[in-house]
Amino acid sequence: MNAFSLGYLAAGLGAGLSVLGAGWGIGRLAAAAMEGTARQPASAGDIRTSMIIAAALIEGVTLFAEVVCIILAVKA
Repeated sequence: MNAFSLGYLAAGLGAGLSVLGAGWGIGRLAAAAMEGTARQPASAGDIRTSMIIAAALIEGVTLFAEVVCIILAVKA
């Protein structure tokens, strides 16, 4: 094994873990938002707004992790 193959392996594992984490986080976020809307239908708009902001933050962190993985793969 050389440095190139280890770099690509690390980049692939990092990208996969970041996508799995984002999927899990957004899934939990959506489940909590649906439960909150079911419990309090009058505040559905506020819950939806908060959910979209939180989902955007999760997506932003995931995009940052993907860029770091790509940079890691290129540098190897």
